[in-house]
Amino acid sequence: MAYDSGQARVELLDEVGDATDDLAEALAALGEAFEALDDYNAERLEEQLFRPVQMAYGRARRTHSEFAGRHGLPNRSFAPAPPGHPSQGVKGFIDAAVSAVGRAEARISQLQDSMRPVEVGDAELRAGMSEVRRQLADVSGHARQFLRRFGR
Repeated sequence: MAYDSGQARVELLDEVGDATDDLAEALAALGEAFEALDDYNAERLEEQLFRPVQMAYGRARRTHSEFAGRHGLPNRSFAPAPPGHPSQGVKGFIDAAVSAVGRAEARISQLQDSMRPVEVGDAELRAGMSEVRRQLADVSGHARQFLRRFGR
């Protein structure tokens, strides 16, 4: 079976889009946690968790859009993820965000490991995915640290 670079590009675009949707879910959960916190803890959450995820989400959207544009593929519109249930509480929202970030990182990692971004010859896509992972690298650790200190 012949390798179809056009199909590979569509699949890459879809997978980057799915990772971006995961990050939107993480942002929604962190936004809900933020609203439930006092000012001090909300500021900590914003600095340690929300801001890095927001930056990664923006970079993932831009990576998706630019890749689609370079290859004449349809650009996906990204809608905000629905908020969770207030009964989850701050810990539940943060856990949900960490889980969504983990899914996004796993998707991107699998893409990078697959070498498909290299095979389609798109350096900008590879750089964008690397930047997203770099921005997310400390989120899980910061979340554990935040929850350990939360409520003291």
